[in-house]
Amino acid sequence: MATAVDELLDMLFDMIDEAKNAPLSSEKCIIERDKALDLIEDIKAQFPVELAEAKKVLNARNEYVTAAKREAEEIRKRAEAEAEHRVEEAQVTIQARQKAGEILTQAEEKAKQVRRAANEYCEDVLRRTEEALADAHSEMRQVHTRFRAAMGPAGGSGSASAGSRIYDAEAEEN
Repeated sequence: MATAVDELLDMLFDMIDEAKNAPLSSEKCIIERDKALDLIEDIKAQFPVELAEAKKVLNARNEYVTAAKREAEEIRKRAEAEAEHRVEEAQVTIQARQKAGEILTQAEEKAKQVRRAANEYCEDVLRRTEEALADAHSEMRQVHTRFRAAMGPAGGSGSASAGSRIYDAEAEEN
């Protein structure tokens, strides 16, 4: 499942990949600066969305753990009620307590397993999200740095000579 950041990075890559060659050069290309900058801004805007998704996963995990605890507590209460009901006969009482203990142990083990699985899942999702965000951020910085370097010191001055500079993505890769 591709995230919005991945899609925006793919769009930026495609824009550069499909750009027309500069006159008399097969190594340089011409891209629309505004479109490239808009894509970079959109990528930056998506980071909070990705973090919100990670928070949703954490909240879902917490709800899952809470539900497991609630279920374990209900199982424990049922086991206790069952044990109290069978107090009339000694043999039945012993069996009921053993059964309640088994149910409680099973419920606690199940709660531990659910908690462990939820923690592992959340840790994995957070790790993958963090890696994706770090990769996207690093790639964005690299593109931004290359763009600035290609534009030279007068990149934002608006002079006629600065407007004729051409960003060369292929040369930057070499």
